[in-house]
Amino acid sequence: MSLFLVRHGETAFNRDGQGLGREDIRLTALGEAQAAAVAGRLAGRTIHRVVTSPLSRAAQVASAIAREHGLEPEPLDALLELDVGETEGLDFAEMRKRFPEFLAAWAGPDGWRTRMPGGESIEDLAARLQPVVDLLLAAEDGDTVVVSHNFVLRTLLCRLLGLEISAWRSFQVDLASVTCLNVRNGRSGVAFVNDRCHLANLNLA
Repeated sequence: MSLFLVRHGETAFNRDGQGLGREDIRLTALGEAQAAAVAGRLAGRTIHRVVTSPLSRAAQVASAIAREHGLEPEPLDALLELDVGETEGLDFAEMRKRFPEFLAAWAGPDGWRTRMPGGESIEDLAARLQPVVDLLLAAEDGDTVVVSHNFVLRTLLCRLLGLEISAWRSFQVDLASVTCLNVRNGRSGVAFVNDRCHLANLNLA
């Protein structure tokens, strides 16, 4: 089975460099074009299931993909983005001004255990994702698409590949990117990571 991990397309928060967690905002016009490009990229695959974060920016992409295969996307609350708490909507300069101690800890070797001010840690997120990991590794037939968010997908990759959660920064997962893992007998291997070739003809920054 092939497992495709897809990050949502551009939102105004991504475009403007603002922190984005649980705020439910829709894609920009460019984000919608990116969603269509991802759907086109996967149109030639035999997709049997599309699971998604319930947040609009992910659900829009999941719907575009599912439509190509006559499917309905399945929202899973576990795939919601990391709760970034009080940093929601802040740019980095404001975050640095308001939460310098948090940022110092976040950047450190145990940053994955550091909770966002009023929110979650990567460790919390990994625990929340474990049932999804079990579900994906147990699947035996038919390709599956997972549409979610930056922190979620990077943490999910660690879990699926049997890596320590502290390795989450080792992965880059850009907007509207596709990552593919091959899953067999409860184990997964990397086919490709953070592929964006389907976006080549779009007007990207």
